Amino acid sequence: MTANENATVHLAVYDTLADWEVGFVTAHINNGAWHQTPGRFKMQTVSAGLEQITTAGGLRVLPDSVLAELKPADSAMLILPGNDLFATEAYTPYVEKAREFLDAGVPVAAICGATGALAMAGLLDDRQHTSNAAAFLDSLGGYQGGQLYKEEHAVTDRGLITAGANAPVEFARAIFAQLDLYKAPILDSWYKLYGEQDPAGFYELMSA
Repeated sequence: MTANENATVHLAVYDTLADWEVGFVTAHINNGAWHQTPGRFKMQTVSAGLEQITTAGGLRVLPDSVLAELKPADSAMLILPGNDLFATEAYTPYVEKAREFLDAGVPVAAICGATGALAMAGLLDDRQHTSNAAAFLDSLGGYQGGQLYKEEHAVTDRGLITAGANAPVEFARAIFAQLDLYKAPILDSWYKLYGEQDPAGFYELMSA
């Protein structure tokens, strides 16, 4: 993919989606300000079906596309927000799509409950990762990756980004870095503003 090609970032949407965990991601990918190549990326929602879903915050979303039809070659990244469905059969298609993406070398980003689903499927057993807490993953059947757990807000290993529910800003920063959305100094200023709540980051961005 060249720097001028449009790339689609796919956000999985489903009932009970945790709104606060992906707000920074969607807003700042959609807004081309400070991007290295404005207009290169676009967001698209994807779900198991085209029926309306309802987020944890009560927002109703109509998915743009169907998960079964999504191919890794047509995506820059698959993002899996937290949810209350992660341990049920309803979430299996999202886990299998994540596996397909990772096998194809296309990045996947998972936060909160979505990391639990990946853990249960063995997708965290050979990658460094984080989640809500080590005890959360240890309580799940099928998880064998405890030795690779990191007490960090967000972790990236071989195209897989993981984060806990209390780290939406760090999750966003890791995604932006993986996509090469901003030049490094811009990303530092962005995090200074939103992550460290330092007003200096705002002025640095305004002068960029």
